Amino acid sequence: MGDKSEKAKKTAGDGISRPLPGVADFLAGEAKSFVSNLTPYLPQELVGGAIPHIPGQEDEAVWNAASQACGTEKVHYCYAAEGGRIWYLACPSSSMASNPDSWCPLAAALPGNSEYWDRETVYLYEQEGLASALRWDPETGRMQVFLGASRSILPRVQSMDANFATINPEIAEIVPWRNRMLNTEKLARATVRMLVLSGMLVSVLAALVLAYNYIAINLTQRNLSKVAAETEKASTDLMIMSYNAMKSDTIKHMVRVQEILDGLGQIDSTLVRYDVKGSAVQWEALVPAAYIPTAVQRYSVKVDETRKEKDGRIRVVGTF
Repeated sequence: MGDKSEKAKKTAGDGISRPLPGVADFLAGEAKSFVSNLTPYLPQELVGGAIPHIPGQEDEAVWNAASQACGTEKVHYCYAAEGGRIWYLACPSSSMASNPDSWCPLAAALPGNSEYWDRETVYLYEQEGLASALRWDPETGRMQVFLGASRSILPRVQSMDANFATINPEIAEIVPWRNRMLNTEKLARATVRMLVLSGMLVSVLAALVLAYNYIAINLTQRNLSKVAAETEKASTDLMIMSYNAMKSDTIKHMVRVQEILDGLGQIDSTLVRYDVKGSAVQWEALVPAAYIPTAVQRYSVKVDETRKEKDGRIRVVGTF
């Protein structure tokens, strides 16, 4: 038998890691109140065991196993993974009532932690008349946790044929307890706080944008003279276009037709066609042969001798 409590001759405070606030603590605004210097405490209802290691499901698996072992969902637990298995310690949360900011030094002897040597070593810790021991059964390989009064536990453990290591909480690296419900509540507080802060930030940004727009609108110099001139010109052009669209030569042509009819009536002639094509006007009339010279002189018409009617009148063509 031997004693390995002076492992690597560490002194108190040298290289000891302390728990630090996580992201959830900062988001929840509890980083300043986070307790990193935990006090060593040995719970009176401590249990331990091993379960298969499923990567990514460590917390869920340990919580399920610890809840069944302690008979309640309100448990504190810690664990370490090695060799395809998870080695854990747990206790009911009610046993931490008098020591909320504490840690179990026996957790430092779990595989992979600072006080762990090998599975052939028995790890001891004693506090205020209460002793605990952590060992691995050489035949089954199961982890065993012994807890009780020092006067009954220490003689029993020391009778075992094994090496012994006494855990010194002053030099051991702290392994904090985990609590699923507390962590869930912390995440909920962090979520609510971030929602409130996000809402406030959005409100401030919206207020700044509104203030900027208000100032920009009031400081903008409006020069509407050019706009007014362009509007007036556009209105005038529209009115001219409307007048041209509504303009008609109907009255002018009606007057011309009436003048032609009056003149032809005097020479016993008949207007048979009045055709308007753009600005050009062409008309035809049937004139008695005796009045052809008169029609030519009065209207400067052209005589079409080839188109003589049955009644002897001759077709003449006039233009404007």
